[in-house]
Parts: sequence; structure tokens; C-alpha cells
Amino acid sequence: MKYPYTQQFRQNLVEWFHREQRNLPWRHTKDPYKIWVSEVMLQQTRVDTVIPYYQRFIDKYPTLESLAGADEEELLKMWEGLGYYSRARNLQAGVREVVEKYGGTVPNNRHDLQKLKGVGPYTAGAILSIAYNLPEHAVDGNVMRVLSRVLHITEDISLPRTRKIFEKAVDELIHPDYPGDFNQASMDLGAMICTPVSPKCLLCPVREYCLGFMEGDADQLPIKTKKTKSKNEYYDVYIAVNDGKILFERRPSEGLLANMWQFPMMPKKQPSENTWEPFELKYNVTITKVLEENFVEQKHVFSHLTWNMSCHLIEISENGPFPDSVQFVTLKEMEALPLPVPMAKIMNILNRYIFHSPE
Repeated sequence: MKYPYTQQFRQNLVEWFHREQRNLPWRHTKDPYKIWVSEVMLQQTRVDTVIPYYQRFIDKYPTLESLAGADEEELLKMWEGLGYYSRARNLQAGVREVVEKYGGTVPNNRHDLQKLKGVGPYTAGAILSIAYNLPEHAVDGNVMRVLSRVLHITEDISLPRTRKIFEKAVDELIHPDYPGDFNQASMDLGAMICTPVSPKCLLCPVREYCLGFMEGDADQLPIKTKKTKSKNEYYDVYIAVNDGKILFERRPSEGLLANMWQFPMMPKKQPSENTWEPFELKYNVTITKVLEENFVEQKHVFSHLTWNMSCHLIEISENGPFPDSVQFVTLKEMEALPLPVPMAKIMNILNRYIFHSPE
């Protein structure tokens, strides 16, 4: 792909970045490990949300070795609230590979980097360009939106094969002396100026080199087919107390929210289905008192599905020993458990309205 304004575009973009870049904590380091952490956290998560998590995480795990040796439950607790918990597990697995296979030095080439658990083309390109100053593409949604407008690319960006077009474009456009700044500038431009809706074209530092602006249809780009509708799932959630303790279970080690802790959940085929008896049978308990049958209704939206939860506050008695994945915990003990966001929300409501101080 030949672009007539390559030199001017890259120069204006990088100069704008040097003047206007956002002051973000991971931009004060060239440590490939810390840049890696920031890029993983930023996947599917807003910058403002990531900043305090990143700072706490780096304070807790300042080196590859400290993260490699961390307890998984402690790690998930540090990640609590960020969501997409497989990112944390994959990050730790990748870091362990670096410690064991590369002597603690993050590889400086795409071939080895992309072999690491959880490191895809974008993350590899970000590490290589920002930490090692190598002219490697780092194409995310912001970059595809910017370049679809600048280069007037009309291919559907929801199709995996389309990413190759943008990677080739970045390889041509990237500033040879400031590759990391170029990639970060493209991301900042997409976040601050070339936004999904109502792009601020009059403030854009590369407006005069943007084919979409010249054609007058920048706001119609990129082309992206709509996602399929989110699936709805329905659950009864049992806040089951016994002698000041609450019944909790650990989720399976694979799949959504793996190894996180939750109140017992019983799936329902339809909202009106009653799962009280199956709850007693599954957990080998007896419900001795219903404190609040409709304690709270909660909805939590994931990227691909929605949990609709009816929460019931009950007292129970234990009929037999629990497996390791099920246990009674106090409110204080619960503070150390990694909880998914929907469970943390329920816990906050429980604290606020029922238990006014931890045990």
C-alpha cells in the first residue's frame, strides 16, 4: 500500500504526541516487563480504570521474578475488579516462561515474544516498539479506526483477516526513529481526537493528510459488522449464612472467571424457575430460615453474555462435609478471596444493609 503523505503524516503525528501525550505511569519506563503489564491491563479496559490497578500491581510485583513466584489466589485478588481474569493467569504464565527459558530477560523479537502465553501480535508490537525502540506494528481498535479514516480503508474490521491490512499499513507508515512514540501516538489520537462517534477532525494534527476527511466520510469509518446479541443467563444466588459465616464456592479451574470465589449459584432455564430444592441437594444443606427471599436483583454484562441474578438471603445447616471447593468463611476471611465483580457488588450490598461491620 503506497500512501502519498507518509513522511508528513508520521512527522506531524509524532510531533503532536510529543506535545500532547497523556501522562500515564507506564510511559515513565522502558522496562519491557512493566510495559507488558500495562498492555495486558489495557486490553478491554479503560485507561482511567487501569491506572490505580497498574500502580498497585507494580508496587506488589516490581519484577518478573516477583510475579512469577506469586500465589495465584493473591494474584487474582490484585486483579479483582479488572475483569477478564484469564489475562492475569496468562500474564503470569508468560512471565514464568521468560524467567525459566530466557533468564528473566523479555525477548526482543516478535518470534519469541509471540510464543509466550497470552502475547499476541499487538502486545508483542507494543513491547518491541516502546521498550526496545524497534519499528514493529502494534494494531488495536484505536489504530484500526484511525488508519481506516486516514487511508480510507473500507474493509470490515470485524474480520480477522482485515488486521493484516492495517499491520502492513503501520509497517509502511511507522516512524523509523520513534516507532514506540508513533504507535502510542496512533493510540492517543484514536482515544482523544479520532473517536468512534463525532471525531474532532478540526483538532486533528494529521487532518490535511486524511483521505477520509478529504472524502467527507470519516465519521462513517471504520466499517464494522454488528456483534451477535448477548446471551442471557438466569441464576438464583444463595447468600447462605450459618453461625455468622457465609457459604462460598470456588469456580472451576477452567473457563469464565476460573478459580474465583462466589456465592452458590444455581442456573435457571427461565426466570420463574425455582431452584431452592436443587440448591439443598447440590450442597448437602438444609434451609432453616428464609431471611430475605428477594434480597436483591443483580445484572452483570460480560462481553458475550449477561448474568441475571436473583439473590436470596437464607440461614442454613450443614448436613455433611463439603468438598475443598466449598467452605464457610467470615466476612473478614472473605476480604482475602478473589471475587468476580458481580459477587463483589452483592457483597457490598450485604455489608451495607445486613452486616454493618466485619467480624
